[in-house]
Amino acid sequence: MPAVVLVGAQWGDEGKGKIVDYISRQADMVVRHQGGSNAGHTVVVGDQEYKLHLIPSGILYPETWCVIANGVVVDPVILLEELDYLQQRGVRTDRLRISAQAHVVMPYHKQLDRLQEGARGAAKLGTTGRGIGPAYMDKAARTGLRVADLLNPADFAARLREALEEKNRLFRAYEAPGWDFDQLYQEFLDYGQRLKPYVTNTSVVINRALDENKRVLFEGAQGTMLDIDHGTYPYVTSSHPVAGGACIGAGVGPTRISQVYGVVKAYTTRVGDGPFPSELEDAIGEHIRQVGAEYGTTTNRPRRIGWLDTVVLRHAVRVNGMTGLIVTRLDVLDDLERIGIVTAYRYRGQLVTDFPESLGVLEECEPVVEMVPGWRTGIGGARRYEDLPPEAREYLERIEALTGVPVRVVSVGRDRAHTIERVPLF
Repeated sequence: MPAVVLVGAQWGDEGKGKIVDYISRQADMVVRHQGGSNAGHTVVVGDQEYKLHLIPSGILYPETWCVIANGVVVDPVILLEELDYLQQRGVRTDRLRISAQAHVVMPYHKQLDRLQEGARGAAKLGTTGRGIGPAYMDKAARTGLRVADLLNPADFAARLREALEEKNRLFRAYEAPGWDFDQLYQEFLDYGQRLKPYVTNTSVVINRALDENKRVLFEGAQGTMLDIDHGTYPYVTSSHPVAGGACIGAGVGPTRISQVYGVVKAYTTRVGDGPFPSELEDAIGEHIRQVGAEYGTTTNRPRRIGWLDTVVLRHAVRVNGMTGLIVTRLDVLDDLERIGIVTAYRYRGQLVTDFPESLGVLEECEPVVEMVPGWRTGIGGARRYEDLPPEAREYLERIEALTGVPVRVVSVGRDRAHTIERVPLF
């Protein structure tokens, strides 16, 4: 069964969009299984750049089926904007399928997101304000609306009235305006009709493809360190970006998965608040930010920059069961004379090699940094592993040694062509 799960090995923004796009040329189906429009992928094809938030970047291949599965929270406004955006640029969208069981992000979720984040003050989590957390809250509370509801006027009316009664009580407590039923009902029914041709039971679609020995790629949003159980809680997302989330979020059994690949930047970034032991708040950090254009696809917020943290990577390898690593943005380090690798932490004089479970402990951890030589030359033209400078290969091999997982793919630029595939991924 050629089923591959692709996960972010850090705090997201590892360049999964490019890698999903690259692997999609070999895939029959690409499945997005969690998250929402708070994530973003940027894909560069020749001189064309595509920015996507909900639709898998495999959509750029006309023969590849793309699935938005049940674990995703769908903002119909953004999804329809993306469909229009792709169609206007000549991209086929007829092979997109959307789960009827996926939950819907409503305008009141976005309002609640902003109000809750504002009320936290200095303790804010750094959310995008796109309503993702509140939508998942409603899902867990069993008060959410699903895509299927938008296709059934009577069910939608009953469930929307119930939801608004509860939400408007909350908004009164915040002394904020509430929402009117008529204001939302027809608008979202119309969205449902526009989405109807794409809506189906996606678990059936995915499992049928696997039964037919099709190549299926499962892609998540964000990264391991933002997982609600295994990340730096509470500075996390509201779903499961880890490999196990693919099974729940797509409706497939764990025995279906054959490989798990972790996408890791050659350095570390994160957006939002929370402890970040490897952070570089100096000229080197700013150099990496500028060369790597490290600003959020969704928010345009500057990303925090740090050396590659292998304590984080070992944690990601363990909780995901990774069988290979895909290293991106290696070219961003081209100009550096020395490059740091965080091999461990030091906490109150003690060496820590496993990622701490306590946020309080993590906040006190200091990085143990091993400095290695840089290569001081452009690597964008490399197309084989052997084309890389010896220092770049040594850097990658040090990552392998510290994580115990082989590097399968290396990205040396933004375009599809800037990719070295050492071992076939399918």
